[in-house]
Amino acid sequence: MPRSENARNGRLRIEAFRIDDYDRVMDLWAAGGLPLKPQGRDSRESVARQIGLPNVRFLVARDGDSGPVVGTVLATHDGRKGWINRLAVDAALRRRGLGARLVRAAEDWLASEGMDILACLIEDGNEVSMRVFEALGYKKHPEIFYFAKRKHPGV
Repeated sequence: MPRSENARNGRLRIEAFRIDDYDRVMDLWAAGGLPLKPQGRDSRESVARQIGLPNVRFLVARDGDSGPVVGTVLATHDGRKGWINRLAVDAALRRRGLGARLVRAAEDWLASEGMDILACLIEDGNEVSMRVFEALGYKKHPEIFYFAKRKHPGV
C-alpha cells in the first residue's frame, strides 16, 4: 500500500490516492480535458489494481485532512525511466503552484525508486500542461513519436 505523503502547504496536503477518491478524480480528469477510458484503464477495477503495483504511485492533493480531492498526479516507472501522467488541478485552484507541488512529489518518489530520467506524456493541444512541464524544466522532444498497440479502443 502506498505510504501517505506529508507535503503540506496551508490546508492542502498531498497523499496517496484511496479508491474512495475514484469518482472525484474522474470528475477532475474530465473537467481538465484529460481523455477518459472508464471501460478500460480508467475503470474503478483497473485503477484499484494499478495502485497495488510496486512501480505505481498515485497521489492526490486534498483540501484539509478529509476534504475533497483538488489535484492528482500519477507516477510510474519501468525500471529505467519514470513517467508522470494524469496531472490535474481543480480549476478554482490553478496558478497557485499546486500542479508544481504534485509534480515535485511524483519526482521525489521516482528519484527514491532510482529513476534518473523522467518523462511525461501530454496530448496534442493541452497547452496548459505543456506550459506547466516546460516551466518545471522538462524539454519537448519533437523527434520522438509515440506509438501504441491496444487490445481494443476502450483501454
